[in-house]
Amino acid sequence: MTWGKVINMSSKLKILTGNANPLLAKEIAAFAGIALCETEVFKFSNDESFAKIIDNVRGDDVFIIQPTCYPVNDSIMELLIMIDALKRASANRINCVIPYYGYGRSDKKDQPRVPITAKLVADLITIAGANRVLTLDLHADQIQGFFDIPVDHLYSTPIFVKYFKNLGYKSDEKVVVSPDSGGANRARAFAKRLECSLAIGDKRRQGNDDNAEVLHVIGEVKDKIAILYDDIIDTGSTLIKVASKLTEQGAKQVYACCVHGVLSKNAVENIEKSTIDKLLITNSIPLSDEKKGRSSKIVQLSIAELLATAIRKIHMEESISTLFR
Repeated sequence: MTWGKVINMSSKLKILTGNANPLLAKEIAAFAGIALCETEVFKFSNDESFAKIIDNVRGDDVFIIQPTCYPVNDSIMELLIMIDALKRASANRINCVIPYYGYGRSDKKDQPRVPITAKLVADLITIAGANRVLTLDLHADQIQGFFDIPVDHLYSTPIFVKYFKNLGYKSDEKVVVSPDSGGANRARAFAKRLECSLAIGDKRRQGNDDNAEVLHVIGEVKDKIAILYDDIIDTGSTLIKVASKLTEQGAKQVYACCVHGVLSKNAVENIEKSTIDKLLITNSIPLSDEKKGRSSKIVQLSIAELLATAIRKIHMEESISTLFR
């Protein structure tokens, strides 16, 4: 039977968002060339979250843009409720785009009687009815295995590499620095892309990271542009201590690259007072105007085009491996 018209594949693609990062969602939709699906996501007076999908999504390939950032529990609950609403609205496929995966640092049982919350959140998302997850720079790669559904794990490395290549520094002028041994593999991959050397911070932890003491930096940093590279900046305590040690050891300039800018407590003020010349973060987590106004050192790079390209490729059932290059 011929229905008399050709169905436009893009008409079956829908993008919607909760309250976690609506600006990023608008950017992604603009790059994808479609309008955001209309939704209502709010809290009742009794603190219960509610979501309503205004547009028809029956049979559609739907992508929810919802990093599980501050307020973390509210963002997760909104995501779960939106998944359930879409499932009951007969969406064909529900894809969760989670640029920042909250609870990602609770990825192992490293003490007696503690949870693996990263696994718990993965179970909640799966059981709610999600069909696929698209995420960015997980704290630990093994979190992909916590899901019983496909996970597309992207990296923001090309965005940071492009930034530094545009600055025009020569390879032998730069050194990538991992704040600690745990992030060495991540930093090594970044250094390889920048075609420069690697150094590693040596720290001794006393309780938590705020009390960590940076003993020294292993590697040649004297008279070099030092680029600290990590996945998350929370309070910024360790990063600031490593930056100070780099300056002591003769680094000309200190940049810090952190994919996810949590920037809790007094992180912004402490960064402004530190020896870090520039802090580069992505917009996986929204940066408020109030935080922007408290530091001239913070530069935010957009991941919208990267995610929009991935969404288009997933929708068209194409490989996304080119995005890693």
